[in-house]
Amino acid sequence: MAPEMLLNLLVKALWQTLQMVAAAGLLGTLVGLPIGVFLATSARGELFAAPAVNRIVGLVVNALRSTPFIILVVAIIPFTRLVTGTSIGTIAAIVPLTISTIPFVARLIEAAIREVDKGLIEAARAMGATPFQIVTKVLLAEAKPGITLALTLTLVSLIGYSAMVGAVGGGGLGDLGIRYGYQRFMPEVMLTVVVVLIVLVQAVQSAGDHLARRFDKRSRRN
Repeated sequence: MAPEMLLNLLVKALWQTLQMVAAAGLLGTLVGLPIGVFLATSARGELFAAPAVNRIVGLVVNALRSTPFIILVVAIIPFTRLVTGTSIGTIAAIVPLTISTIPFVARLIEAAIREVDKGLIEAARAMGATPFQIVTKVLLAEAKPGITLALTLTLVSLIGYSAMVGAVGGGGLGDLGIRYGYQRFMPEVMLTVVVVLIVLVQAVQSAGDHLARRFDKRSRRN
């Protein structure tokens, strides 16, 4: 393949991958973050105690998380077609990517919030803070480094998932690697796709680690 043609295909595929990762990451976080906060604060004796609802939501989240991604993509094709009008292409791929992201983000956010010192919550309660104020000004503020790392891990996972949807016509770098690198026996294309994916993951991980260190009060004190 001519270098110019490979470059054009690579730029188009990279743009499609960035679109899928950005859209699914944003939508998944918008839904998953409040679910994660609810899971972390709704158990028995917590700020918004609702143990029955907590268990139901937890079961749904676990069910979605335990479904292999490639099976999820195929299983929700009718829903994807209903939402986007098609089951192939970059826009269609955002639907299963978002659905898989929501429970992933929810559990990571829950874990990050549960790491916050309980003493801070009790101190806020003693000062008369409302449950909503405790969530926004204590839990989310103190868990910011953990949340940043959680979202970084989410984006890294989404990059991998976005490559996977290439196997079912989702577009992006995965589609480029499969159609040209595998089906047309062009190892140079496959190698280029792998290198670009590695660089992309490293860039996202480095940026996330940097932000997490900036948000971490302990690292600033040191």
